[in-house]
Amino acid sequence: MALFSFFAGWIGYLFICLLGLIFIAFLCFCLYIKYIHLKYDHIPGPPRDSFIFGHLPTIQREMSNDRVVHDKFLEWAETYGPVYRINGLHAVMLCVTCPDTTKEVLMSPKYPKSKYSVVLLLHRFFGNGLVTAQNHDEWYKQRRIMDPAFSSLYLRGQMGAFNERAEKLMDKLADMADTNTAANMQHMFNCVTLDVITKVTVTSCYPQIPTLPLQFILSVIKLHLFVNNDTKYKFINEVKKSCQLLRSTGRQWINERKMAVQNGEDVPKDILTQILKTENIANDDEELMLDNFVTFFIAGQETTANQLAFAVMELGRLPEILTKVRQEVDDVLGMKQEINFDDLGKMTYLSQVLKETLRLYPTAPGTSRFIPNDIVINGIPIPAGVTCVFNSYICGRLDKFFEDPLKFDPERFHPDAAKPYYCYYPFALGPRSCLGQSFAQMEAKVVMAKLLQRFDFSLLPGQSFDILDTGSLRPKSGVVCNIRHRGQTPAA
Repeated sequence: MALFSFFAGWIGYLFICLLGLIFIAFLCFCLYIKYIHLKYDHIPGPPRDSFIFGHLPTIQREMSNDRVVHDKFLEWAETYGPVYRINGLHAVMLCVTCPDTTKEVLMSPKYPKSKYSVVLLLHRFFGNGLVTAQNHDEWYKQRRIMDPAFSSLYLRGQMGAFNERAEKLMDKLADMADTNTAANMQHMFNCVTLDVITKVTVTSCYPQIPTLPLQFILSVIKLHLFVNNDTKYKFINEVKKSCQLLRSTGRQWINERKMAVQNGEDVPKDILTQILKTENIANDDEELMLDNFVTFFIAGQETTANQLAFAVMELGRLPEILTKVRQEVDDVLGMKQEINFDDLGKMTYLSQVLKETLRLYPTAPGTSRFIPNDIVINGIPIPAGVTCVFNSYICGRLDKFFEDPLKFDPERFHPDAAKPYYCYYPFALGPRSCLGQSFAQMEAKVVMAKLLQRFDFSLLPGQSFDILDTGSLRPKSGVVCNIRHRGQTPAA
């Protein structure tokens, strides 16, 4: 009994000590938060929801209520100006819409990607590939290796793949027109962009690709990238399995291609071959190869599909713009099926439509940079150690940059129109801009031109035209359309 009392006393004493240590740690954390507040509170910003959590409760409410959190950021930008502060625990982010600072920071390699966005949000999917690499030298090595796969010469050679896969989509839409079946254009565009990215990434493996399982993988991963809804927590194991399956598939294809190279077989000059060239620099780092494989599959697929879906949504609501862009497609292409590289440059109004789509609906809304040294933004001194967020969604909807910003107007991007600088960057800016932006816009042009050439479409009444924010932005209802062959009489 005495022994029991002795141990009980010691346990009670240790428990009290533990509580004391926890209290001291919490107090130190609170003091550090207070220090951060004192350091950055001279910067304008909305009132914090709480001392500890800062603005996180407001952001969480926006996300959990299926609202576009960027609309809240836009509201704050209109209220607090071109640079404002967002607090969360001990971290501070600055939302910047000042063109001069956007140019200074994004165009320079001395401002690395923010470790918070990289580690917390993207690294679990993309590893240390081109999108997430923080060290500039490491990123530059990868970028130098991958550049040839996205050169103008290489992309010209991919026009056959773009046409082939777009024709497959046209065949599906023709069947739906024949059977008077409504088409979910978001889904249709997801299928064709996955088809294209697979074809040009792993040419030799293309016939064996299980399209539907990969489509599920990509949709599940993207669904959970940012959405913080409790009802979706039960799918977390599916997300993990999806990531594992995508990486295991990539590992299999990489090993098969490496074996073919070692055996002296002819291999296609596709993106997978370019990824394998990292072996010469990264000491056969298979994980790095996989990181870039996953990067191109995820980053290169859904964003283009979303852009196409938003474009169809706006064209369906604006018949005068639809008529004008269709006339241009008819003038350039006539009845021919095969679109060549030179045709793309002639469809200037279609380019304007796609650019205006990305102004209103940038499918990847922003990027962030870490500020290692003191700087001045819009006359406000900014101490080092803060993350600056540059949001194309906000800039595209501010009336100081674009007149009547919520109006869909492709004339903003007419070659002779005056354009604000460093306010439109759907693919980011500077050395860390999207490597695949030319690829994406060529693909989008081919698919959209064929759609306009072959079909009439009308939006199904009653659907929502709201935006769903899942990390990338997509149409909430999927843009459901009635599809008809050109000249076909609408069904009664």
